[in-house]
Amino acid sequence: MEEERLAGGRSAGAVRIGDAVHRPAQPWTPAVHAVLRHLEAVGFDGAPRVLGTDGRGREVLTHLAGDTTGEAFPWPAWVFSDTALVSVGKWARRLHDATESFVPPSGVRWLAGETWRPGLIVGHHDAAPWNAVWRDADLVGFFDWDTAGPSSREFADVVPARARSNADVIDRLAGGGDPVYAGLLPVAAYLRQAALEVEALPASFWTR
Repeated sequence: MEEERLAGGRSAGAVRIGDAVHRPAQPWTPAVHAVLRHLEAVGFDGAPRVLGTDGRGREVLTHLAGDTTGEAFPWPAWVFSDTALVSVGKWARRLHDATESFVPPSGVRWLAGETWRPGLIVGHHDAAPWNAVWRDADLVGFFDWDTAGPSSREFADVVPARARSNADVIDRLAGGGDPVYAGLLPVAAYLRQAALEVEALPASFWTR
């Protein structure tokens, strides 16, 4: 069966064969697979499923069908919509809830995140537009879980602060005459607005 190179994501070598995605295995793949299998076991549907490995030693995952940003730039308008913001926030809350009961195999290696200890959750750590899949304006889930690893709800709470920090970097470099960052000034404004809106949401909103 013919291999189809997949656009989007940040990992080289991902191809689609039929309804499965084949990706080069990495030292942290066993840890990622443990997370994905746990998510499947608890009924979390916003991530691919592990199918195993192929004859070339590549990991094999289910393909999340839907729309992606691919390699297009600028990003489509739906990336910046309020609907997208809320959908991603709810997805992250469900992920954190689903991984509270996760216990990693001993000795696994993580690409990102701290050493595992009781009380932690698993964060995707790259839940960005290039890794998202949408269908009919609804978030299907995120792929490219290589960066998944130990995290905490407190870390997730600093995302608005990180958004403002990134916006400040864009402003500073654009002010210095960098044309690339000048083109990103609308993104900086969006980051600040998104941070305000996320902080304004009541805690009960994320549990609806």
